[in-house]
Amino acid sequence: MNGAEGGAGRPLRIVLADDELLVRTALRAILGAQADMEVVGEAATGAEAVSVVRARRPDVVLMDVRMPEVDGIRATELLLEAMEDEAPRIVVVTTFENDSHVWDALRAGAAGFLLKRSAAEELVAAVRLVARGDSLLFPAAVRSLAARRAPTHDGRGPGARLTGREAEVLRLMARGLSNAEIAARMAVGAATVKSHVAAVLAKLGARDRTQAVVAAYESGFVTPGPD
Repeated sequence: MNGAEGGAGRPLRIVLADDELLVRTALRAILGAQADMEVVGEAATGAEAVSVVRARRPDVVLMDVRMPEVDGIRATELLLEAMEDEAPRIVVVTTFENDSHVWDALRAGAAGFLLKRSAAEELVAAVRLVARGDSLLFPAAVRSLAARRAPTHDGRGPGARLTGREAEVLRLMARGLSNAEIAARMAVGAATVKSHVAAVLAKLGARDRTQAVVAAYESGFVTPGPD
């Protein structure tokens, strides 16, 4: 991708999946008004979302968590399993930040989540963010979701596989810091942080930062207490 644009400088291709027509209409109006974005498909169920996404090949999918027939969690799993490296970036959309289904969607491979009440500028910024390959995480909300689940403490947590520097990077990732912020905190170069992040993802078998952070919380390596 080139910045916030799709391949070869084209607009970002977006699919909207939500069972409420009014929600899809509002999202289409907001995103369609952006010069660098194009809504290429819509779906009212998770099953339709899978079909539309595989046919339209978008860059980003806004996926409602709760939909009839197949919910957004299962639809996310199906798309990532079927499309693998060609899968779009998926952002789950929910009404409540404490929706337990959001955690399951993040575990399934969603790049992050948005609230349906988000302002238009937040929505647009989020789509551009995930299109660049970044994750959309809100540290306080993620901590709240993680606090509802007991860690596994199975001895196979991230700490056993990471170097000291990599472990520090993962903790800072869980606090929502960007690569630039991590570099400043650790007094190292951005390239060094990027290398550490890549190593963390590889060792944890994580698709992206979101899955790495979820794994850190679920293993108990990071706890959902205050910063």
